[in-house]
Amino acid sequence: MSPRQITVLGECVADAFTEPAASASNELALRVLPGGGPANTAVALARLGTPARFLARLSGDVFGRLFRAHLEASGVDLSYAVAATEPSTLAVAELDATGQAAFSFHAQNTADWQWTPAELAGVDLSETACVHTGSLALVREPGGAVVEEFLAAAAERATISIDPNVRPLLVRPEVYRARLTHWCALADILRLSEDDLELLLPGTSPEEACDSWHAAGVRLVVVTLGAGGALASLDGERLRVPAVATRVVDTVGAGDSFTAGLLHHLGAAGLLGGRLSGLGLDEVAEACRFGARVAALTCSVAGPNPPWQSQLAQLAPADRA
Repeated sequence: MSPRQITVLGECVADAFTEPAASASNELALRVLPGGGPANTAVALARLGTPARFLARLSGDVFGRLFRAHLEASGVDLSYAVAATEPSTLAVAELDATGQAAFSFHAQNTADWQWTPAELAGVDLSETACVHTGSLALVREPGGAVVEEFLAAAAERATISIDPNVRPLLVRPEVYRARLTHWCALADILRLSEDDLELLLPGTSPEEACDSWHAAGVRLVVVTLGAGGALASLDGERLRVPAVATRVVDTVGAGDSFTAGLLHHLGAAGLLGGRLSGLGLDEVAEACRFGARVAALTCSVAGPNPPWQSQLAQLAPADRA
């Protein structure tokens, strides 16, 4: 079955990776790649073969032009993207010895957070099976409240997926905590990392967190645990999926690729488009295993560079969607 369209809403960020300059010891070079959690997810979905549309506010500056070229080259539909006058958001990433990235952000008054109701009012969701969003788009003002209203309206016809992707350097974790119960009432799928969990509910086990979020309304919760794999909970029924061994270059975009793999697999099985009424634990396990494979391929290359469908031959046949 061919997957139906998934609409992704959120930011596209210039990820600038620090590198020693070749010309002088007192200079630093930056290698800039298009990134941002929602943009990474849209790119990964499109490359996997899901029709992916990205609702973004793309600046006309040098970074915005880079974003647009990258998204279009990956097959992402930008027909509803807004041509923004504000500058692009910049994230400077420094990698440690294990490939983990520490970010600093330059995001004051940038394009990504300036959503208005009029910009989203005309979006046609008639062909959309799922709307995915998260990260800073849901909490940065003035656009956060506008995005929430869009999700509430979209839920009448589409599955809603949210990835909180907590960024404490830009928004205090308590701001996310204050909105999380409301997001769980809006969402059918909640995907987050173990780092997000520790920031949102410090000292709480993944199982306890899943139970509290189910009580708030979300049906499927998936917590990715890095090398520990992933914990999935469907209405309180739980399973664990192991991580896929790979040579890690860096982990940038791994969680976004996992989310894309999860949604792509569910969409290809015809399980998106409503309240997950046909979803069982076996289908969740298959989708999480596929997501883990896609994330592993992303970790094996530099930057947020998810695999194309043609590269899935690197996966075991049973793990292909």
